[in-house]
Amino acid sequence: MADAEFSASGVRIERFTRSLTKAGQVVVKDGRLSLLMSSGREIDSAPVGTVSAGKRWFFAADSAIARVNGVRYRLTMGQRNRRRDGAAPLRRFLEALRSAGGRRG
Repeated sequence: MADAEFSASGVRIERFTRSLTKAGQVVVKDGRLSLLMSSGREIDSAPVGTVSAGKRWFFAADSAIARVNGVRYRLTMGQRNRRRDGAAPLRRFLEALRSAGGRRG
């Protein structure tokens, strides 16, 4: 299975109600998901096969939940990461996880 590549910056990463960063990074590379602070320091990472992610109906259109190593993170990807063709970053993130072997949750 080919590894899907994805990268978004300026991502708000929250654990429960605690904001960890407002300008973090989410990277899917070489079969691994990494959540990074704005400084590049790692918050958490795991192989995509162990990560579950999905959109909740009650969240804003640019937010999703990802469970990494048993910890739930809320990821909010703003307009800044929108591609020229209009593809929403959240949709691209979920597609990259799915094609790299992640679970829908």
